[in-house]
Amino acid sequence: MNKLLKKLTAGDQFIMENHPTDVRAEITEEEAIQGLKKIRKEIAEIQDVIYAHNRYAVLICFQGMDTAGKDSLIREVFQKFNARGVVVHSFKTPTSKELQHDYLWRHAIALPEKGKFGVFNRTHYENVLVTRVHPEYILNENIPGITSVEDIPKDFWKTRYDEINAFERHVVNNGTIVLKFFLHLSKDEQKNRLLRRLEEEKHNWKFSPGDLKERALWDQYMAYYQEAIQNTSKDHAPWYIIPSDSKPIARYLVAKIILDKLKKYKDIQYPEMLPEIEQHKAAYKRELENQG
Repeated sequence: MNKLLKKLTAGDQFIMENHPTDVRAEITEEEAIQGLKKIRKEIAEIQDVIYAHNRYAVLICFQGMDTAGKDSLIREVFQKFNARGVVVHSFKTPTSKELQHDYLWRHAIALPEKGKFGVFNRTHYENVLVTRVHPEYILNENIPGITSVEDIPKDFWKTRYDEINAFERHVVNNGTIVLKFFLHLSKDEQKNRLLRRLEEEKHNWKFSPGDLKERALWDQYMAYYQEAIQNTSKDHAPWYIIPSDSKPIARYLVAKIILDKLKKYKDIQYPEMLPEIEQHKAAYKRELENQG
């Protein structure tokens, strides 16, 4: 298992096709289901300490193609969390107000407070993925000097990678732990899940014809995901490539990585009682015991 987890980390030489979407030969779904039950309790316990410690925030980012399982993964992995300590943001098409600001603004204002977890369901990487596949969307940002797709300079996307790296470095330097997960789904499995949305009544509401239009651009998305991950997987904010053809296994692997990473922060501890309270603790205890 440790060997598998090590292989999930992406670097600047990341090649999409070298990472499997299905690892059921290495871990069974039943093992993953049982493992998650234990791990999510441990993560919830660490959440409580982080909340009390109030020095770190944790930002968990999820990216993936439609049907990759982001929603259900978030529900299952963070099931045992205290609701006051975690906030989930699902980023959709930017609103008119958001477009009045720079592209990172809406993500910056959604960052978690000290002591809390923030979960980004789709992230600031939409700005180098969806806009890369559909560069005409950039025109909605009203960037000076860009009035047509042809005006987008050749180094535009490299500049955005640099800006995103700087943004993540800034939040890490100020106490936010950043973990980024790409839910790596095969095209065949996506087809099966889209068919299920059409065939099963309880999933009908999830289907959109737009899913088919984006699916037709699969190869472009994979190429731009690869480039984005190569340029933005850093020691301070790493990318993890999660095999996602099996939802139970994907959930387990994400939870295991979160747990392992948080355990490395040995300075995260419950704060000690203030000296002036510690000094009079016995008296406070007697006072409470003598109360009716």
